[in-house]
Amino acid sequence: MPQNFLTCDRDQPMLLPPDLRDWLPEDHLAWFVIEAIEELGTEPFYVSYRADGHGRAAHEPKMMLTLLAYAYAVGERSSRGIERRCREDIAFRVICANQVPDHATIARFRVRHEGALADLFGQVLGLCAQAGIVEVGVLAVDGTKLEASASNHATRSYERIAAEILAEAGRIDAAEDEIHGEARGDELPEQLVSREGRRAWLREAKERLQAERAAEPEPVPRERSERLQICRRRLVEDWQTECQANRDYEAYRARGVMKNGRRFGRTPNPHMPPAEPEGKINLTDPDSKNMKAYRGYVQGYNAQAVTTRAQIIVAAEIAPDGLDFAQLDPMVSAAEKELAGAGVTERPEVVLADAGYWSNDHIDRLRERGMTPLVAADADRSKGPRKTRLGGPYDFMRRALATESGGGLYSRRQGMIEPVFAQIKQTRRAGRFKRRGRAAVRSEWRLIAATHNLLKLHRHTLSAAAV
Repeated sequence: MPQNFLTCDRDQPMLLPPDLRDWLPEDHLAWFVIEAIEELGTEPFYVSYRADGHGRAAHEPKMMLTLLAYAYAVGERSSRGIERRCREDIAFRVICANQVPDHATIARFRVRHEGALADLFGQVLGLCAQAGIVEVGVLAVDGTKLEASASNHATRSYERIAAEILAEAGRIDAAEDEIHGEARGDELPEQLVSREGRRAWLREAKERLQAERAAEPEPVPRERSERLQICRRRLVEDWQTECQANRDYEAYRARGVMKNGRRFGRTPNPHMPPAEPEGKINLTDPDSKNMKAYRGYVQGYNAQAVTTRAQIIVAAEIAPDGLDFAQLDPMVSAAEKELAGAGVTERPEVVLADAGYWSNDHIDRLRERGMTPLVAADADRSKGPRKTRLGGPYDFMRRALATESGGGLYSRRQGMIEPVFAQIKQTRRAGRFKRRGRAAVRSEWRLIAATHNLLKLHRHTLSAAAV
């Protein structure tokens, strides 16, 4: 009796059913993403196209949006990788209806609709709220360091940037000579020179500068010569901010009276601001920072998130630096805004955060809004409390966390948010941003968070159907 095998005939004219709906099972993620995008308001993706129909035909924006959403959900964020899978992957072919957008078209779509892609997060959160999986009684706040699309070896000092500008573009030097004459053009104005500086004043001044840059982020140009100019300008702005803060502090000290009406004590030691900008900046992505991460330092961004018990992300933002202590109240406020936009009327009751988020002012603000913040006072309990964290609010929080109810609530923090970052960075391979610049990175981070919520909603739908 001959052996019995299924036939493998590669010359068969048709290997796939003629109807796309027969290519994938009904519960496949691709169908779910297609249906979810149909439920969203996609009008902002159409306004930038001509209404008269003239010009070369573009790919349908809703199809492109669905393609991006599915690609990010399955961990494919490279435009070239997406193009390749549109040829080779059945699910991608179903989404595109057998069209193959090239990688340049995909990349341009992502840039062109940067703001609309960022706003997609709130709409997806609304779908999760309608499904009843957004319970906001207890929220967890945390951040993770994601690598930028830049190497830390591209970081330069002011002197090296200035030298490179002169080496690459002599015309810039000639133009500055016409404006400033024999002066350098970045000398400290005489009225700004002062002898005393104070870190608190400098920190506040730099925070205001960072807020201004965050309010109106500028795109990162492709030309290296243009990026050199941006980096040079930012270093000069930081330096001038330090000098201005030094001057303001001198004027404050000259009054002889503190803000609370008490007189100053001893005269501070003299301080002279640097003669030229100090510090370093990355030439590839000037908005990225060299941050301390879990394993060493990374050139990247501090991606912040707020999650529920069911690991639904209710807020996703990018912090201006690698520190978390100034992000507690802003992230909870962002979560409240996103929840209100998604139609969630329930108010957060408890907010969980690790020791990096400790800020007396932020904790008080949350309490004033009726929330109970549970923030660890100590990063490492085995080493005991730090000398700077002794006294009233710190001891009170330690006692609260030592109770059965407080400790039980805080013990949920790690399981609420740490797996979210692990899934994003490891399972979905989104540990490094593809785009450059704060605005572009924020758009990408919110798209990553939106697709995370889509995956949660898909699993919830499957489990509900199986019951």
